[in-house]
Amino acid sequence: MAKWILYHTDGCHLCEQAQGLITPLLGDDLLQLVDIMSDEELITEYQTSIPVLKSDQGPQLFWPFTAQDVRQLFTQTE
Repeated sequence: MAKWILYHTDGCHLCEQAQGLITPLLGDDLLQLVDIMSDEELITEYQTSIPVLKSDQGPQLFWPFTAQDVRQLFTQTE
């Protein structure tokens, strides 16, 4: 199964909503949280689009997304 990254930053209420939506579907063990403020390249790439859910296989899902969107992305990457 794919591993997942949620790109976020502290204090982002949309990021908190996304994490709350994803965690029940994935669990904490398959979801890695990456704060974009830790890396200049991540800031450049995601500063205007976080939260972003990304599979270690490449596909990404940009906010806004629903639980159904997340499930569909999971299915595509299995």
